[in-house]
Amino acid sequence: MKSSLIFVALLIVVILHVASSFFTPLISNLNFRRKSLSSSHYFATVVSEDSSSSAAASRDNESTSMNGKEKEDVVDDEAYQPYAGVQPPEALPDIFVPNVLPNSGVEDEELLWVPQTDSVSFRPLCFCVSGGYYVNLLRVRGSGLLSRHKHPGPVHGHVLKGSWKYLEHDWVAKEGSYVFEPPGEIHTLVVPEGVEEMITLFHVTGSLLYCDTQGTVVGADDVFTKLDLAKKHYAKVGLGEDFVQQFVR
Repeated sequence: MKSSLIFVALLIVVILHVASSFFTPLISNLNFRRKSLSSSHYFATVVSEDSSSSAAASRDNESTSMNGKEKEDVVDDEAYQPYAGVQPPEALPDIFVPNVLPNSGVEDEELLWVPQTDSVSFRPLCFCVSGGYYVNLLRVRGSGLLSRHKHPGPVHGHVLKGSWKYLEHDWVAKEGSYVFEPPGEIHTLVVPEGVEEMITLFHVTGSLLYCDTQGTVVGADDVFTKLDLAKKHYAKVGLGEDFVQQFVR
């Protein structure tokens, strides 16, 4: 009887072992498939959300683009509308000079140039007596110089033709160059040999103070002396003294 019980117990253990070997891979496979399905569902959800986000972003971009286009059209329409209000009554009138560049076909252009010396002359563009500055074209024909000088205010220059330099600097200002002259610096403008004509647009604030080699001021020009020279010249060449008033502000 006892041996029979032992045999039954051993038989049950064997059966359980065989069953475990058979069912464990099946259960694991089922769990893997369940996880795979779950992961696939998650991935599909993520893709769906990304697609939805992309679509929404695309719609937003299209909407923004359309709104931007509409705004751009509105801005452009407004930008091309002239000012409809009243200009300040104290504002001075504009100065418009249609032809500034040399040899631009202006009739009797040479009459516009006011001589300072045999080789140096200027063509006025603006005499701002209210601001104490002037804008003019400075012309030097042939090699020559503009005497040693300094300015109490800043000066801006743009070379339109030819070239020039300062004896006090190594650089050479050529056609297309821009020059800023700081207040207080003493310099001597020289047009080198081989340059037939030099023309530079200068905006001069304050006075032009001529100096000796030690910096002592020996003479001066400003907007008023330049204006006086121009009046006398235009009267002399037949344009009339009042011709210069178009440049005065």
